[in-house]
Amino acid sequence: MVKEDDESYSHVLKYTGVFGGVQGLNVLVSLVRNKFVAILLGPGGMGLASLFNTTVSLISQTTILGLPVSAVKNLSEMVEKGDGERTSHFVNVIRGWSLLTALIGMLVCVVIGPFLSSTTFSWGDHSLHFILLAPAVGMIAITGGEMAILKSHRKLGAIAIVQILSAFASLLISVPIYYIFWQAGIVPVIVLMAFVTMCATLWYSLRLYPLQLRGTRGILGEGMEMVRLGVAFTLAGIIGSGAEMVIRSYLNVTGDLEVLGLYNVGYMLTITYAGMVFSAMETDYYPRLSAVNTDIEATNLTVNRQMEVSLLIISPMLTALIVFLPILIPLLFSSEFIDVVAMAQVSVLAMFFKVLTLPVAYITLARGKSMVYLILEASYFIVFVMLIIFGYEQLGLWGTGLAITLAHVFDYIMINGFAYMKYGYRVSATVIRYAVVLVFLGVLAYVSTFLSDSLSHWICGVLLTIASTCFSLQVLRQKTHLWERLRQKIF
Repeated sequence: MVKEDDESYSHVLKYTGVFGGVQGLNVLVSLVRNKFVAILLGPGGMGLASLFNTTVSLISQTTILGLPVSAVKNLSEMVEKGDGERTSHFVNVIRGWSLLTALIGMLVCVVIGPFLSSTTFSWGDHSLHFILLAPAVGMIAITGGEMAILKSHRKLGAIAIVQILSAFASLLISVPIYYIFWQAGIVPVIVLMAFVTMCATLWYSLRLYPLQLRGTRGILGEGMEMVRLGVAFTLAGIIGSGAEMVIRSYLNVTGDLEVLGLYNVGYMLTITYAGMVFSAMETDYYPRLSAVNTDIEATNLTVNRQMEVSLLIISPMLTALIVFLPILIPLLFSSEFIDVVAMAQVSVLAMFFKVLTLPVAYITLARGKSMVYLILEASYFIVFVMLIIFGYEQLGLWGTGLAITLAHVFDYIMINGFAYMKYGYRVSATVIRYAVVLVFLGVLAYVSTFLSDSLSHWICGVLLTIASTCFSLQVLRQKTHLWERLRQKIF
């Protein structure tokens, strides 16, 4: 049992670190690429590129029906059962639906191109640009289906390589093309990036399951359960995007563009940072959870184990972020953004609750309860918008940071309470013990930011960060024999 626990912890720790590291590399490469793009294209060119990328993303998310997520559930169950013939057949179902959504997405892009041109531009006719983006929409749909196949079979090394290749390709492709063609290269760069990512994904997925055209007639009717869950996922994404639009419109009208800009920076720092660790959830954790979704005991073990490791990894980072934000924000942006420090610091506390919520939230997805998932997501976003508006009206920008944290507290209570009553989920005593210690240290770090004496603030903050880090390392060392393995590799 000890060996099994050790291997389980090691697996979660390994791939949380791997995909967190890949996400960090993506951020780093993006910073370098954006620096070159800013120099080559200028603000106007970057705005144009952002507009086209947003259009592709919106059309893709709307027409892909959430299949890259929903397909993982069904296929993971079949892989776990070891039914090779049925698994191979369902791969064809996924590919059939991916091709259909690719064609629909491309058609939508072509048809609404003139409308997008007239509504998003006040100068010139850009219909052709939007039409030429259609292949990118189609290739993104194909990539999503193939990536679901790799996730279901837990080809995590292949997924990591694809993400790394895509990150470096974005740099190697965009800079030369923008240097030669300037703004005229924006559409080709988007299409080429989609093509490279699709080819890299297909390289691994086709080796796993070669393309088969025989016996594919009528397969679309077999994926309706997958589509229903995917549609719910898509609608939840639309609700989330709508909530963000309402919030930003409200802040722009009630406040001004400066307030909106500060809010965006604070929100981005919090969510992007957490995403570096949470990215492993969808790639590794979700397929594992889907494979055991009918077994209550196995589900509880999988959820609690993921929660433990995620909490141990991210908590010291969150504590350090609270302490060092006054240095990081001027360093990453400029001194003009110093007013966002207080808002960002209080919103970091929300991520402690997200660590304790997200693994449980995946239970609903793993069980294919599409309507329940949609209702829970909609409830969260309604409360989120209401709290942001109330927080800004009462406490200004700091109030929006507090609202973000309170919304995550509400989400934690709602998701965990529902899973307790509906799915028999029980949080382990170990998770409770770790959460009490690590969240308490994080809250103390935030409280230390109110100390009037600057020296006392920094001493307390650094000591609390060290305490959180030492606690996490000690637990991980005991659970995974991490120190012994590192020593063996070094010596």
